[in-house]
Amino acid sequence: MHPFQLLPRLRLIIISLLATAPLLANAQEIEQVARLSLPPVERRHPVDTALEIAEESLQHVRANVDDYTAIFIKRCRVGGVMPPLQYASLKIRNRKLDGQDIAVPLSVYLDFLKPSSVKGREVIWVENANDGNLIVHQGGFASFLTTQLDPEGMLAMRGQRYSIKEIGIENLLEKFVVTAQQDRLHGECDVQIETDHLFGQTSCTLVEVIHPIRREHFRFHRARVYFDNNTKMPIRYQAWLWPETPGGPPVLDEEYNYFNLKVNVGLSASDFDPSNPSYRFR
Repeated sequence: MHPFQLLPRLRLIIISLLATAPLLANAQEIEQVARLSLPPVERRHPVDTALEIAEESLQHVRANVDDYTAIFIKRCRVGGVMPPLQYASLKIRNRKLDGQDIAVPLSVYLDFLKPSSVKGREVIWVENANDGNLIVHQGGFASFLTTQLDPEGMLAMRGQRYSIKEIGIENLLEKFVVTAQQDRLHGECDVQIETDHLFGQTSCTLVEVIHPIRREHFRFHRARVYFDNNTKMPIRYQAWLWPETPGGPPVLDEEYNYFNLKVNVGLSASDFDPSNPSYRFR
C-alpha cells in the first residue's frame, strides 16, 4: 500500500485518540481522588492484641467486679535484691465512682501467712480513711503492737517497690495498659498469645511480651500475664529483666499471683475495720 493511502486511516486513529484522551485523564483523576479519599490503613502493632485483652479485662473489672478475696503471693526486686515470696490472705473492695466522687473507697486487708519474718502481720488500708494511713498489727513477738504508718513512708516502704495504694488487679491492669500503649510508640516488640494455657487447673489466656533488645524506654525484657478465662481477670503477672551476661538467663524482677480468686463475695466496711472481732488488732 502506498504511504499516501494510509493517511485516511491514520487520521481516524488520531481523531479517536484525541476524543478519548479527556476520558482517560478523567479516569486517572478519579482514581487519584479516590486514593486520597480513602482513610489510611493503620498498621497493627504486635502488642495491639495484648492491649485489647487487657483493656477488655479492665472494663470488665470496673463494670462488674465489686470485691474479691485471694491468696496473694508476691515478690519484687528492691535495690537489686530479690526477697523470698510473701504469702498473704487478701481482701479487696474496688473503688467505685459516682461521677467524679468516690462512692466506695479502695479498701485492702492483708493477713500475712509466711515467711516467718512477716507471719501474723495484719494490714488495713482504706482510701481517704484513717488520715490516709495504714493500720498495721505486727506478728510474732511484737503482736501486742498496732500502729499507723504513712503508706508511702520509709517504714511502710521498707523492702517494697510499690505502696499499698497500688495493690490489686485493677491497678495491675491499668499499669499493663499504660505500658502497652507506650510500647506502641516503638518497635522491637514480640508478642505471643496462648488462649488455652493451663496454670495449675485454671484455663488461662497467656500473654507474653518480649523486648529482645534493652532500651531505656522499655520497662522489662519479658513479661507474662495470665488471664483467667472464667473470671476474665489476670491472676498472675511476672516480669524479667535482660540477662546480666550474653546468653545468660533473664533476671526475674517481679511476680504477683492471685490464687484461689473469689469474686463478688459481698465484702463490706466491717471487713476493713480493725475492730472486726475475727481480726487480731489491739
